[in-house]
Amino acid sequence: MAIGFQFILTLFSLFSVPSLTFAFAPILPRFPSSAVSAELKQRSHSSQNGLYRTKFFTQILDHFNFNPQSNHTFQQRYLINDTFWGGAKNNAPIFVYTGNEGNIEWFTQNTGFMFENAPSFQALLVFIEHRFYGKSIPFGGNKTVAYANTSTLGYLSSTQALADYAALIIDLKKNLSATDSPVVVFGGSYGGMLAAWFRMKYPHVAIGALASSAPILHFMGMVSPDIFISIITQDFRSESENCYKVIKGSWDLIDDTANKPGGMELLRKTFRICKSDDFGPDSLEGWLRAAWIYTAMTDYPTPSNFLNPLPAYPVKKMCEAIDSSVTGNNRLAKLYAAANVYYNYTGKATCFDLDDNSDPHDLGGWQWQNRRNI
Repeated sequence: MAIGFQFILTLFSLFSVPSLTFAFAPILPRFPSSAVSAELKQRSHSSQNGLYRTKFFTQILDHFNFNPQSNHTFQQRYLINDTFWGGAKNNAPIFVYTGNEGNIEWFTQNTGFMFENAPSFQALLVFIEHRFYGKSIPFGGNKTVAYANTSTLGYLSSTQALADYAALIIDLKKNLSATDSPVVVFGGSYGGMLAAWFRMKYPHVAIGALASSAPILHFMGMVSPDIFISIITQDFRSESENCYKVIKGSWDLIDDTANKPGGMELLRKTFRICKSDDFGPDSLEGWLRAAWIYTAMTDYPTPSNFLNPLPAYPVKKMCEAIDSSVTGNNRLAKLYAAANVYYNYTGKATCFDLDDNSDPHDLGGWQWQNRRNI
């Protein structure tokens, strides 16, 4: 299965395919393609000198039950930066990032807001990795065992994660003799939900929370299941009506092309797909859908490299590629040019491997959390 994010999803409108409703997250192809995954791996797993120090905390497996293995422990990773901290004697604050679904280094290296504001507040920066992600794997750090079945994955939940954060923060403050230093938690997306919930559930630990892009009430039965894709549709449609129509019509176009003699080879060549025995219209459509969705999710006003290297306003760039006269009336070429903004903005990729199941950001447990509603 593919990597997803926390939202209820019914694919419709711009992504006009047979209706599939998922409780909490869009099911997408893996990202990114292997053509760029090596670069992402190197970037997200490399320590940046001076940015943080890596530490580990002995965390309890189960905070709420008294089963035989409840007292088992695992090593939970956290990153710390005390460059700007005013110290315990001054009751200087502690900013804590409530890690979400992935390698904590990846999030730390893309969370400039905390680093930008730490000097003004003389804050200590702490980034805590979520259990079952990155290097914070229970059961001896063995992912095969940790992800084996429900008896082990049952310990992967937001409730347990919040208790982890509380235990680590309290212990850290004690060790720093900083029991009077106020704590503010930060997070984005699922991490933002965790930050908000943490403030609600542990008000004695954190005096405040900053939750960015945090759909804390976005659960089945509480909001429209169409809202996520509605917003993405509007992102593209607001740039260009033609752009919207080309993408909406692409699913029928790809299916019709695939059913024609030589159609699959035409699709492979047009979209620069690496040789694959499993290449088909479904895999191609999933690959394109991932590009549209992830680009809309990272449609920042400045260049970024959170998921893939992207220019500023990448949705606008995609629509410009679709509306360009260079490709004439060739809609397949227009779609490739747009997808290339997401998958190959650096121009380094020569082909795209749709069979790549790499997980450069250690997101492996996310589908389990989606299925069990976090």
